[in-house]
Amino acid sequence: MSDNAIEIQGLQKTYAATGRSPAKEALKGIDLTIPRGSIFGLLGPNGAGKSTLINILAGLVVKSAGSVKIWGFDQDQNPRQSRAAIGIMPQEPHLDPFFTPAGSLDVQAGLYGVPKSQRKTAEILELIGLTDKADAYARSLSGGMRRRLLLGKALVHSPQVLVLDEPTAGVDIELRNMLWQNVRKLNEDGMTIILTTHYLEEAEEMCDDIAIINHGEVIVRDSTANLLGRLDRKTLVITPETDAALPALPDNITGQKHANGTLTFTYQSGITPAGQILSLVQDAGITIKDVKTEEAHLEDVFLSLTSSR
Repeated sequence: MSDNAIEIQGLQKTYAATGRSPAKEALKGIDLTIPRGSIFGLLGPNGAGKSTLINILAGLVVKSAGSVKIWGFDQDQNPRQSRAAIGIMPQEPHLDPFFTPAGSLDVQAGLYGVPKSQRKTAEILELIGLTDKADAYARSLSGGMRRRLLLGKALVHSPQVLVLDEPTAGVDIELRNMLWQNVRKLNEDGMTIILTTHYLEEAEEMCDDIAIINHGEVIVRDSTANLLGRLDRKTLVITPETDAALPALPDNITGQKHANGTLTFTYQSGITPAGQILSLVQDAGITIKDVKTEEAHLEDVFLSLTSSR
């Protein structure tokens, strides 16, 4: 067995022209591997091709060219096994309003051919925090509860790979924290997680590896730590004892004074030592009350890679 949960080679998708709309090349020969047991971030701006890629993995969209293997099963040669190996939590909730959560999970498990004796409806309801709503109609559930139920439906057949498509879009902090606790538990139990999100701080905190897609192509794929290391940029934040003006700065340091009196200095740590900035501040007669440094964030990396393309 391969060490990869997902193996994609030369994946292409072109949507045919319709009416006045020309043909659209959504994916342009993507090569991508996702390790087993990882939490993998799939990021990109709107229209980058993320949804098309996920729908191909789910078997909802037919690819134009290339190969896809899920848990070692080729989609073309073993379509049933490859689809059984993956669960999808979609971005938009699609629930039958006349089913209860328990009934919805039971029907979903039946669609995957899970025998009644092996269904984990009660266990999943407890995991997603809907045990007390097991027999309530889905139409009576709050928006957050419906999103939890979507997660439960993706888990009924015990997939090896779970795809979360914008799982926290528009949800409150409590539900977001609960969802990430569940995701971490599932990952600790061996499940591979693929996450798409526009909340880049979530990807930075949760993901082991990240691929960024833009215009149907993978423009970078690396560990989260390595991606953050690509921006050799730090910010030194100094709070003076009394109000102070910015000192004169060389070209390799950018300074700014803020309304609250703090002074920030942005620099490349590989070129400029922080001690040089502190010396400049002290030489200017500024007494330092507090000092801290801020590292680059994934958002900075994302923007630097996508804004120029």
